[in-house]
This record gives sequence, structure tokens and C-alpha cells, in this order.
Amino acid sequence: MSVRSRLLILMRHATAQPSGASDLERRLTPAGTADAVATGSWLAERTPAPDRALVSAAVRTTQTWEALAEGAGWDADLATYDEGLYTAGAETVLDLLRGLDPATGTVLVLGHNPTIAELAQRLDDGDGDDEAANAMALGYPPAATTVFAVSGEWADLGDTGGRVVAHHAPAR
Repeated sequence: MSVRSRLLILMRHATAQPSGASDLERRLTPAGTADAVATGSWLAERTPAPDRALVSAAVRTTQTWEALAEGAGWDADLATYDEGLYTAGAETVLDLLRGLDPATGTVLVLGHNPTIAELAQRLDDGDGDDEAANAMALGYPPAATTVFAVSGEWADLGDTGGRVVAHHAPAR
């Protein structure tokens, strides 16, 4: 039986306003919206539309997803908004990924730091694109996005379970 390759896209939300009625209600800045649209265009050139998008329910992440989907030409209704992703650590996100339907080919997780950056570092198997992995290791600013190739089943995903294929961070 051949091992099916899957894609995992990890993204930190785009630049948000420094304050809001609550942290959950912070909105994107105009620059953040533009970065999310540009990141969507970048992703559309490199990946298929995700089969699933797991998005934190915070306002800034939902707005990032909407702008990203617009820039990529993807259906924004692909998203599942998860309140738990707002406070989730890397291990919790891994648990969510391990619970994906085995037929899922491409999944995008859009969340917050430090979780997204930590998970990206943990997943890197060291055998991927060196330039992309080095850029990822230098920091994970707002709208930073890493694409991983994942071999095997989602249920088996763990540390060093992905090969870095590409990384993008807006120029600022």
C-alpha cells in the first residue's frame, strides 16, 4: 500500500489592532487585511484549496481567513471556527489534526502565536526546503504561513512529522 502525501498549512493570523473590547474582539488592521489577501494569492499558486480549514473563533483569525480565502479564490465556507483554538497549545492542535478524516488531503490551521510557531518548529523534520525552514526559524510574524508535506496518516502525526515545502511572511 502506498503512503499518501498530505499537505498541512499553518498560519498565524494577520496584523491586528493593539486593542479591542476584549482580546477575542481585536480586528485586523488595513495592512493585516492586505497581508492576508496577498498570502491567499501566494498559497493559491502553491497549494490546492484545503479540504478543511480549522480557524480560531477570534475576530482577527476569522477576518484573516475571509481575506485569505478571497485572495486565494477559495470558498470561505470551508472553515470550521473553533473557540478552543484561541487558547490551544501545540499538543492540542496536534490532537485536532490526528482526529481528521483519513480522506482529508489538505488542511489549513489558522491560529495564534506562540502555538502556531511552536507547532511549525515541532513538525519540521529537517529534510525540507532549507531556505523556507530557515525563514520559518527566524520568526513567525503576523500572517506567517508554512506549508508542510505530511506522509502517512493524520492519526499518526507527531513531532518531526512534516517536511517544510514553503514558507511565507509579509515583508514589513
